[in-house]
Amino acid sequence: MKRDNRIAWINRLLLPLLNILTAFAVTAVLFWLIDVNPMEAAEVLLYGAFGYEEGIGYTVYYATNFIFTGLAVAVAFHAGLFNIGGEGQAYVGGLGAGLAILMLDPTLGAWVFIPASIIGALIFGGLWALIPAYLQAYRGSHIVITTIMFNFLAASFMVYLMVHVLRDTGQMTPQSELFPTNSWMPFVHDVAAGLGYSIEASPLNLSILLALVCAVLVWFFLWQTRWGFAIRATGKNGSAALYAGINPKHIIIVVMCISGALAGLVSINELVGYQHRLIMDFHLGYGFGGIAVALMGRNHPLGIILAALLFGTLYQGGAELAFEMSNISRDIVVVMQGLVILFCGALDYMYRPWLIRYLAPVPKQEELSGVAI
Repeated sequence: MKRDNRIAWINRLLLPLLNILTAFAVTAVLFWLIDVNPMEAAEVLLYGAFGYEEGIGYTVYYATNFIFTGLAVAVAFHAGLFNIGGEGQAYVGGLGAGLAILMLDPTLGAWVFIPASIIGALIFGGLWALIPAYLQAYRGSHIVITTIMFNFLAASFMVYLMVHVLRDTGQMTPQSELFPTNSWMPFVHDVAAGLGYSIEASPLNLSILLALVCAVLVWFFLWQTRWGFAIRATGKNGSAALYAGINPKHIIIVVMCISGALAGLVSINELVGYQHRLIMDFHLGYGFGGIAVALMGRNHPLGIILAALLFGTLYQGGAELAFEMSNISRDIVVVMQGLVILFCGALDYMYRPWLIRYLAPVPKQEELSGVAI
């Protein structure tokens, strides 16, 4: 195997794997410090995530949200943009999905409701990302600052709507009326029952298929189309892309709208597929978690799917840990996520020099000639 190929495999596979193992090793030390057997905790976590059908359903259900937000972050990353506003875009996307259902005739069929809710989530999530994109492209505002500020704006905006406008009549809880049953995204266990199979009930619904389709479309768009090439060229070297005739302002607008639209699809899994009504704070954790998922997955759809599955495992397995072990709280999931983000983000290349030195050394002739750096 050529040296360039070995370096590519180090960056794409070995580095993320070692970073994850390091994060788990540090987590094991933390468990030991609070008098928890790390091996026993790992056994409980894995059993909670994959030991029974309901647990598997919850794991994949959580992973579905992370696929959407991971893809959203990755699309922006490829253009050299850091979209940290996935939380707000997912929240407002939920508004679009909910309004699309609540404003339609409740007697309509699922073939109208479900596409309408998906389109509503895409449009509202994309429009919420369009404003920071415009400010970055045409006013020079930094995308990190504007997107994180728009998270707070989305939260305040949704609180007002849920309390004063969309709250179900006669209810104190800030939530909308229940969506018509013919607008619900089908549960996987119901679909399986219709095909003659019996599996345990869980929140897992057909949004997982939508997430996988989005992953394929993102791959095709970024690596098989002219627009995708322009986006990746801009992210690699903006000056060279501009010299080649690529308009960076157009790239920023297009990429951020796509990114926001993908984040908005979290609401299809959460609201249309499970909660079946507009509720407060359904998005919490998924937007920022998507950043770690994209980093771990090296901004590639396949890697994002695998990383999302890992985070789904942490969510469901962490809940099982908190239930089974009295000295562990649900917050341990946040700690584990933080360690994964730390080692896959800030300390991403900690092992890289050693891996390259031993697995992809510079050929002697290049070293002697001074070609390699």
